[in-house]
Amino acid sequence: MFAKLKAALSRLGTGTGTGDREPPAPAVEYKGYRIRPTPYATNGLYQTAGVIEKETPDGVKEHQFIRADTHHSRDEAIQFTISKAKQIIDMQGERMFA
Repeated sequence: MFAKLKAALSRLGTGTGTGDREPPAPAVEYKGYRIRPTPYATNGLYQTAGVIEKETPDGVKEHQFIRADTHHSRDEAIQFTISKAKQIIDMQGERMFA
């Protein structure tokens, strides 16, 4: 399990790994945050994964997340990742960076 998690984390926004053969999904702005969906293929499905960023006077803050949800298409995974990121922003706000 640790190996799968490590591999998934290494693929988030790095531009490496087998899940990065497709072009990156466009970023979405939401309530002052930037959402970058980064779903990746695993076992024939796409894993929900993304990055939430916010520009601050101290630089860009970043929160990476992976969820257990999987999807049959990359587009479904992107849309679900965006909705999950919005939920994280609405529920946690700045606390996600702590």
